[in-house]
Formats: sequence, C-alpha cells, structure tokens
Amino acid sequence: MTGVQLHRAPSLYPGAPYAYAASAPPGSRLIALAGACPLDERGATIGVGDYAGQASAALANLETALSAAGATIGDVLVTRVLVASSNREDLVAVWQVVAERFATHDVPSTLLGVTVLGYPDQLVEIEAFAAVPQGPEG
Repeated sequence: MTGVQLHRAPSLYPGAPYAYAASAPPGSRLIALAGACPLDERGATIGVGDYAGQASAALANLETALSAAGATIGDVLVTRVLVASSNREDLVAVWQVVAERFATHDVPSTLLGVTVLGYPDQLVEIEAFAAVPQGPEG
C-alpha cells in the first residue's frame, strides 16, 4: 500500500459506489495519465460495439501506463470514465467493469456520457491521476 487515502463523507449519500475524496501521502509524486483507450498495440479499436469489453481493454491499458510510471491501480487517486452513449445502461455496464477492477480501492470517480470519442468505434476512455512515494532522486 502506497498511502493513498480514501475519504468518506458521512453527511453525503452513503450508497455511492466510490469514496468522495482521496489524498496523496506527503512527499508523493503525482502522475497524470492520458485517457486510456481500448486500442491494441497496432492502434486498432478492441471490442467494437462492446461497452464492457472496451472498458476492460481500456483498464488493461491504464494499468500498463501506470506500470510504466512506477505505479499500480492501488496508487490511483481519481478517475474520469467517459462513455460514448446517452443510454444509462451502457454507462452502468462500463461502471460495473471499472468497479470490479478497482475492487475495494473505490477511488473518487466521475462517470460521463459523451457524444463521441477520438478513435473510430471507440466507446470508452478512462482518465486517472495517481500518486506514488517520491523516490530519492526527487
């Protein structure tokens, strides 16, 4: 555990499936991640037409980017989940995949329905910030 603290707000709705706030440990290094997209190593969209499949692929890519920065999913402070749909069921299908992957590290998150995303056939994009302990090199 790196020390990311999740904060509950007792006076806010207790049934939200995420913490209302998170804080980084003192002296930590902040990592901003580009929106993780459901693309394979050649840039092709994975899971065309499949919201849950694209969420899973985007999360796998998010974890790869986190690893490249020296972090894990447990170091994430906050996410923003973008879903190209105005259908609440599509948003819920994506959220279920995200919630399952994050498990008990239920970071603050925003789930948004948007009109379009950047790649052909893209339905899901996941942005995140993470924090890890500052190394001795600064």
